[in-house]
Amino acid sequence: MIILGIDPGTARMGYGVIKKDGAKILFLDAGILRVSKSDGRHIFLQIKIGLEKIIKKWKPEIMAIEKVYFSKNQKTAMSVAEARGVAILTGLEDGLAIREYSPNEIKAGLTGYGHADKRGVAKMVNLALGTPKLKIMDDASDALAIAIFAAGALRVDAWPFAHKRKSMDIRRTSAGSHGNISA
Repeated sequence: MIILGIDPGTARMGYGVIKKDGAKILFLDAGILRVSKSDGRHIFLQIKIGLEKIIKKWKPEIMAIEKVYFSKNQKTAMSVAEARGVAILTGLEDGLAIREYSPNEIKAGLTGYGHADKRGVAKMVNLALGTPKLKIMDDASDALAIAIFAAGALRVDAWPFAHKRKSMDIRRTSAGSHGNISA
């Protein structure tokens, strides 16, 4: 089973791809989707296109994504939440099951301490993957941590209709303001 971990952001979105093979967790890929305001395309379109390329290349079955936590800067939190929404929608459009975890839940699951620092998380990511010399940016390391946590937490909490995406029928109601989704 291939899992795509996402650490949401607007200027940089971390991603990590792993394969769960029985009890083994194998490293496949990790990196940063960089978004440029000077690109001419809207940043959310850049995020969508970048994620679609990763999904096409690795064909994951699950997207694990970090929940947004409230920060002191509401503007930043709002833009990260919007980017996160683009990532989730992209995953759903490609039929991925979506798993969402809080930062503290991920840290506690990987390190045993819900307030671990980035260095501690990166160390546990390298241990879990058997890649002690893997040097990647924090956002990519965090994305791998999310994917690894999801691999260990495989439980029935994915959005139940994600795998039925292609058979979904979306219609407008008679009022025209809300959509009905039938699986």
